Formats: sequence, structure tokens, C-alpha cells
Amino acid sequence: MKALIFAAGKGTRLKPFTDHHPKALATVNGIPLLERNIKYLKSFGIQDFVINIHHFGNQIVDFLKKNDYFGCTIEVSDESEELLETGGGLVFARKFLDHGEDFLIMNADILTNINIDALVSYHKKIKDFATLAVSDRESSRKLLFNDEMVLRGWLNVQTGEQRLAEFNKGFKALAFSGVHCINPSIFNKIKRTGKFSIMEEYLDLMHTEHIHGFVHNSILIDVGRPESVIEAEKHFK
Repeated sequence: MKALIFAAGKGTRLKPFTDHHPKALATVNGIPLLERNIKYLKSFGIQDFVINIHHFGNQIVDFLKKNDYFGCTIEVSDESEELLETGGGLVFARKFLDHGEDFLIMNADILTNINIDALVSYHKKIKDFATLAVSDRESSRKLLFNDEMVLRGWLNVQTGEQRLAEFNKGFKALAFSGVHCINPSIFNKIKRTGKFSIMEEYLDLMHTEHIHGFVHNSILIDVGRPESVIEAEKHFK
């Protein structure tokens, strides 16, 4: 299985570090996030990676070369000309991923100990084109699932705004974990082009397709702010 790691973002919440570096090279206990996630996924047998780059992307390329690609096959999806967000970045990387086999997507600034084997097994069992790792934790935005863990909506916790595929019958509100398992058939379902969020596509597709959530109780830290680096250092040595 291949893994696509989103490492292109500008990481504005991690300033001043990201004034001169990509957020994927921010360190937790001295180890860059990108290195941590490559080794984490490698521990589940993943050896083939696609990494998208934009903001100080040359630093990521140099970092990979310097570390001999961590003994993996790593292809770079270069978005230097335009930052395409998660959806656009996925479509831009299609040539590396559209080979018939499921692949994993992970945000470079997420640190977690989700059991990837369990996520992939669940994904293959339900045979969806997309399975989203979710958990019951604090978040300003939540995804809404029915009793069968099928995606039925989205909620802005702060404003109360909702986007629903049907009337909210007491849906479970869970936070997306930035990790998803995907079948390449998604490329024939995505309607948007250019720069867009993959979540926008999921919220459109939930009206006609089944997108399941995989619930986990693992550690998960979005290392997007300086204070979250401190929190991550407590859990990831």
C-alpha cells in the first residue's frame, strides 16, 4: 500500500518557524514531523510514499535525500506553482496513486498511534471508496455519522452551522483525524478542479455515496500550533 503525506501547507499557525521552513520539518523532541510519520507508517509495512510539497518544498526534498529516503520509495508531488489544498493536492498526485490499489492519506502535521492495520482492514471489509479515521475529542468542527457509521453531515461546533444529507436523527458528532484510506475510484467521483478541500467533496458525495468513519481511541495531536508541540512532546518521545 502507498501513502500520500500532505506536506505542502504554509503552516501559518506555527510561525515564526514556518517563516523559514516547511511545517512538516517542525520537530517534536528533536525529530521532524515528516520523519516521524514516515517511520510510523513504515512500522505497518508501508514502503511507498508520495509527498506533496509547496512551502519551502526544496527543504523537504533535501531532507529526504540527506536521509536516503528512509529506505523507502518516495515520489514528490511538486505543487510549487500553486498550493492546491487537500482535494486539489490529491487530484494533482493522481498519476502516482491511480493504480487500482487502495492507498492511505495522512496530514504531515498529525501525530497519532492509530492502528493503521485496523483502519485498512475495516476499509477493505466495507468496500467504500473512502474511510475516514475519526474520534470523540474536542474540535471546532465535527463530522456527523448515523448508527452504521455512515457520513451524514458536518457541524461547526462554535456557530451551530450544519450541512446534512438528511434530517439529523441524533447523529454521532466525531472529529476527523486527518487520516483516511482511499480507493482510486475516488478520482472518477471528484467533481472539483484546481484548489479545493477534499472534505468539500466528501460532504457532496455523502448525498449519493457511502463514506464510513473508523472510530479510534488513539492518541492524536494536531501539531499546528507552538502549544501543541509542547503537548506532543509529552506523548511522542
